[in-house]
Amino acid sequence: MDCASSDSSSFIMEVTCSEAVGLTCSEPVRLVGGASRCAGTLEMKREEWRPVFYSDWTLKEAADAVRLVNGTSLCSGRLEVKSEQSWSSMCEADFDQQDAEVVCRELGCGDPSVLQGGLYGEVEAPMWTKEFQCGGHESALLDCGRSDSARSTCSPGKAVGLTCSEPVRLVGGANRCAGTLEIKQGEWNPVTDHGWTLKEAAVVCRYLDCGSAVSTGKREERISRSVWRIKPECVRSGSELRKCLSSVSSSYIVDVTCSGEH
Repeated sequence: MDCASSDSSSFIMEVTCSEAVGLTCSEPVRLVGGASRCAGTLEMKREEWRPVFYSDWTLKEAADAVRLVNGTSLCSGRLEVKSEQSWSSMCEADFDQQDAEVVCRELGCGDPSVLQGGLYGEVEAPMWTKEFQCGGHESALLDCGRSDSARSTCSPGKAVGLTCSEPVRLVGGANRCAGTLEIKQGEWNPVTDHGWTLKEAAVVCRYLDCGSAVSTGKREERISRSVWRIKPECVRSGSELRKCLSSVSSSYIVDVTCSGEH
């Protein structure tokens, strides 16, 4: 779900929680203006609270059905799947690369980079009792086919641990460590220059395992388009890049060159 939309649409999401919906109402998500804390206008916080605009919204989007826990970011951790109002771990033997591709896509992350049991803690009861059969192209894990798992227990150290790449890339340069900075939040968009320095560029190079920042600069395109603005102080505080985003329109685009692959 792309929540950093600059769309000026007047169609705002109203959600009422129930056991069928399965929405967990917690920061940085809230429902306001309803009869209780579990009903009302859906808002998400990115720098400030903003409503979510209606765009083919269904009950599936309202259910927080997949998450990665105990990791270092939203894109890494032990996989848990929600069913019947409870979260379940999965056994490594019931999960493969195609399943991982779908989870990373659903969470708005990049491609899976590490899939290994036990990376982010042991199995925690209850255990998910189904085996997913994803083709790798699905947009959500619950879109995949399922069959009963052959396992009634999962050995210690075999809970699915997944690391997805951060949705950051440099494109159009001499190699993967140089070029126009783009970040994926729903879709890939470039980043505009707004107080951007080598300190912020160094964070990008570190994300990409591209060494240190050599240079950064901006260029002007002929027309304005939808871009990401990154709050520099947010990045310098150690927050994930995509937690520091807001959507704006600009013709100024950031280029970054890192020391790696030279």
